[in-house]
Amino acid sequence: MATERTVRIPKGVNVEIHGPLVRVKGPKGQLERVFRFPQIAMSVAGDEVVISTAADRKRVIAMVGTIQAHVANMCRGVSEGFEYRMKVVYSHFPIQLKLSGNRLEINNFLGEKKPRYALIREGVTAKVGNDEIVLSGIDREMLGITSANIEDATRIRNRDPRIFQDGIYRVLRG
Repeated sequence: MATERTVRIPKGVNVEIHGPLVRVKGPKGQLERVFRFPQIAMSVAGDEVVISTAADRKRVIAMVGTIQAHVANMCRGVSEGFEYRMKVVYSHFPIQLKLSGNRLEINNFLGEKKPRYALIREGVTAKVGNDEIVLSGIDREMLGITSANIEDATRIRNRDPRIFQDGIYRVLRG
């Protein structure tokens, strides 16, 4: 039993496959990633990327679907881009945000004197509004890691989470 999945390549996007390396170029930029997994073959046929395997093991078939999803996200990222919106929520002390280089400085979180920091990954653009942070970029994985860094920086410890619901939370991803 052979399993085969395809990903349509949008107009204006170029996909190159050199062994396990997949390079995707588009109007918004370029992404490349290594998919090294035994028994899985990738190729470009016309305007589609074909990911296939001859194995019938669950793990290999599942990895074919995973690679398909990653390649589809890479194609969508270089053609359209991704945007995550995060909401700043506070009820006790007003949170102040400041961008400095590749990190976000979070001041006055729960009245703390020391600021908290969140790392903004390479390739991610952050814009800070009044009570909103907008993250945008072409690599969906880096956007997810950056939003997780920001949420983790405002994690509340040693207090009742039903009362202290302050923090920065992701509200929209698209």
